[in-house]
Amino acid sequence: MSSKDELLRVGVGGPVGSGKTALIEAAVPVLVERGRVPAVITNDIYTQEDAEHVRRTLEGLIDPARVVGVETGACPHTAVRDDPTMNLAAGAELLEAFPEVDTLLYESGGDNLTLTFSPALVDLFLFVLDTAEGDKMPRKRGPGITECDLLVINKVDIAGFVMCNLERMHSDALEVRGGAPVALTNSLDRSGVEGVVDFIETRRSALAMH
Repeated sequence: MSSKDELLRVGVGGPVGSGKTALIEAAVPVLVERGRVPAVITNDIYTQEDAEHVRRTLEGLIDPARVVGVETGACPHTAVRDDPTMNLAAGAELLEAFPEVDTLLYESGGDNLTLTFSPALVDLFLFVLDTAEGDKMPRKRGPGITECDLLVINKVDIAGFVMCNLERMHSDALEVRGGAPVALTNSLDRSGVEGVVDFIETRRSALAMH
């Protein structure tokens, strides 16, 4: 657990286009409604496009200065797993400016199924797949799918339009994860997002007890 008693650091990873940014943008209002003080750090290789998108979407809900973009200049694995120095520094600066923050969300750049987060950077991490990638994705395994604390299958609303058998995708995900939790979401209308935040809060409580 982080040195700040109330602080929980949450990593959000997954392939390009799976809905990592959308999930964060849907989760932040729920966190705020529950009295939490969230902040967001995004990772892009060459731009701050995701950070700018989050600021626009959450305008009026959280201080835009609590959304920070890191330009990694390298593979997303390096920035959040192998050498998270840039993200650690960004987090330290953000928390110095906003010590009241109690939930720090790190979004990785889009990457493949081997992406994980360094335990030096986050207390737990979510990995996001989406139905447009196909129901075969959980069967491809990879540490992102098997080792994340919560696997999120996003864009459930379009499964029928992209020839994705959602029931099979869900059951395969549970099987390859040995029964570890899997959430189904549509981040655009917040379906299932309350459950994701419930998981985050449950993990926060569990970590606080250790």
